[in-house]
Amino acid sequence: MFKPEARIHHALENLLSEAGIPYTQDEIVLQETRKEFEGDFTFVVFPFAKKAKSSPEQFGIQTGEKLKERFDWIKDFNVIKGFLNISLKPEIWTDSLQTWLDQKEQIGTSELGKGRKVMVEFSSPNTNKPLHLGHLRNIFLGDSLSRILTATQHRVIPVTLVNDRGVHICKSMFAWMKVGNGETPQSSGLKGDHFVGKYYVLYDKMYKAEIEANINSGMSKEEAEKSSTLGLAIRDMLRKWEENDAEIRQIWKMMNGWVLEGFDQTYKKINVFFEKVYYESETYLLGKDLIEEGLNSEVFYRKEDGSVWVDLTAEGLDHKILLRGDGTSVYITQDIGTAALKYEDYGAEKSVYVIANEQDYHMKVLKLILEKLKKPYASGIYHLSYGMVELPSGKMKSREGTVVDADELIEEMIQLAEEKTTELGKMEGADLSELSELYETLGLGAVKYYLIKVEPKKGMLFDPNDSIDFKGNTGPFIQYTFARINSLLQKALQTGYDLKVSGKPEVIEPTERLVLQKINSYTEVLDESASTYNPALLANFIFELASLYNRFYNELPVLKGSDPEVLRFRLALSAVTAKVIGTGLNLLGIRVPNRM
Repeated sequence: MFKPEARIHHALENLLSEAGIPYTQDEIVLQETRKEFEGDFTFVVFPFAKKAKSSPEQFGIQTGEKLKERFDWIKDFNVIKGFLNISLKPEIWTDSLQTWLDQKEQIGTSELGKGRKVMVEFSSPNTNKPLHLGHLRNIFLGDSLSRILTATQHRVIPVTLVNDRGVHICKSMFAWMKVGNGETPQSSGLKGDHFVGKYYVLYDKMYKAEIEANINSGMSKEEAEKSSTLGLAIRDMLRKWEENDAEIRQIWKMMNGWVLEGFDQTYKKINVFFEKVYYESETYLLGKDLIEEGLNSEVFYRKEDGSVWVDLTAEGLDHKILLRGDGTSVYITQDIGTAALKYEDYGAEKSVYVIANEQDYHMKVLKLILEKLKKPYASGIYHLSYGMVELPSGKMKSREGTVVDADELIEEMIQLAEEKTTELGKMEGADLSELSELYETLGLGAVKYYLIKVEPKKGMLFDPNDSIDFKGNTGPFIQYTFARINSLLQKALQTGYDLKVSGKPEVIEPTERLVLQKINSYTEVLDESASTYNPALLANFIFELASLYNRFYNELPVLKGSDPEVLRFRLALSAVTAKVIGTGLNLLGIRVPNRM
């Protein structure tokens, strides 16, 4: 990619080498010139003046004179103390813009991940409840990361692990068997995952009522929980499931089917897809085999009650249970098996787990266990730990039915998008199908962008009204900027302008330069987002670009003026800006509207 700063950097390397002044790449620091001084880029001369046994000001003047003499694209320079401010001729900027216009394939791609295979595991829901707001942050982080890694030429395998077995699944099953009376999603009119989730909440109410009754009869809380008939029934149901009890397995399969069908409807709505779906019910036995392998090699040990443990005290942790005394699995059991199966299937050198920071300890334990088992894929495990999403009202709790349902939230966002768009009155005359598509594009874009733009490791507060605002750091603001540019370009085409050729103005205005400099940093930001597994970097870059463009648009005429070269340059700059914004939003899984 043609970048003015790269050209200056190379020129400075040549001058330093000719003068015999030693340097490292990191020492040659170029910054955007501060707006109160004249110039495009500023070279910090202090380190080199000392090496040249010269004063910073004298060294800066000598370097500036040599640059201007040697390179005809240097317009002028000035020195302020130890800073050399360099001004470039307009053709540097027009040539840079033209390289962006000439790109035929997806704009701004790189070869960062060429030949590297990465698996990204995300969503990973339980089949006892519908997806909720917390899942959405997980899903959008995983989906956007998969797209970003693909854009940097990684071979990406997006997968999900369905937690379809265990105590939590048995709770929904028990409640349905107890009071369901044969009710189904079809007979109730509920989406499958919502239907099963209703019984998960119902079980919790039944359990709490029993505990309260036990306490009222004189038991302590601990005694009440140990004596719970419901708790015993759930543990017995899990044991029967692992023993392949025909009735339990049939009900499990039926209810899981309802939930999975509901999940698929949601994934389709939010445009998220997986190359492969793993199921814990198919991996926990492999996990048991690997635990047996660890026992034989004395990596693990068995207690008197039959339970299996690993000692991680040497690594600064504690003792971790791997199998219960009755032989049933715990979470880590199937995770050990799943890690092995994923590597067997794809052999990815990197396996990224998008999992909330509540599981930081669990992921440390998993990696340590696989290292102790000397598995080749242990070193490739990476935990993309993200903070929890809270509402103004506080934390969400699934078993109490206080979560923000994903489907309901999405519909609410679409309705908010309709209300905001109607208030602005910018879509008068549009047909119903166009309006419906626009509302969905804005609503989904708002929630996706809001959940992605925050650094993954940080917790966050989600406010639907803030996320749909057409001003500020929001998805709709960026989408509106894209639509504004698209409308402008359509008018230019009708007027007869060729949007594939940049004009050659005699002067590049500061706001024009700022937009182009931001565009020139796109590939670097894309690479950094991929290498640090941080989609928030790309999200905030797109917002900054949209903000700079709006400033440029408000300060300078784009379609009006007497100088055709100036107008061609500004239209070309607008076209490339739209291209970068559209490409960047697509990598976040966000669609762009043609008009708003």
